[in-house]
Amino acid sequence: MTGDKEVIRALNKVLGQSLIAINQYFLHARIARHWGLEALNDSLYKQSIAEMKWSDDLIARILLLGGLPNLQELGKVLVGEDVPEIIECNLRLERQKFDIITDAVTLCETKSDYVSRQLLVTLKDGNEDYEDWLETQQDLIESIGVERYIQSQMSDDDA
Repeated sequence: MTGDKEVIRALNKVLGQSLIAINQYFLHARIARHWGLEALNDSLYKQSIAEMKWSDDLIARILLLGGLPNLQELGKVLVGEDVPEIIECNLRLERQKFDIITDAVTLCETKSDYVSRQLLVTLKDGNEDYEDWLETQQDLIESIGVERYIQSQMSDDDA
């Protein structure tokens, strides 16, 4: 099957964002674990794995369309140095991804590639869920304070 070159480029752009997210969220998970924040580690790690699965779906779709998945052009990983900054970095990436995915969805509609569009909509839905979770974490930090938030992210063994 030969797909539209613009759609393949758009899928590769989304793939690039997803690959950044895998690395960023995995690193942040391991930082949280190092700090003893097991609950935060678990949430960030699960999101990294979800991004990996979405990347796998994107790679399969690009290959099916006759394209070559681009795993080389990775952008900058944003690394937070404390808990609020980790959440802010991840939120910035999610907002950036949202714009790129939305543009790709629009392109797929224009090119009548509804299978790629559906894949992207699934990614966009996951993106929105995670963005909402991150915003909730920011709200919690603001309402209860960073110290209490951090304490809530420790496992019972560490408390």
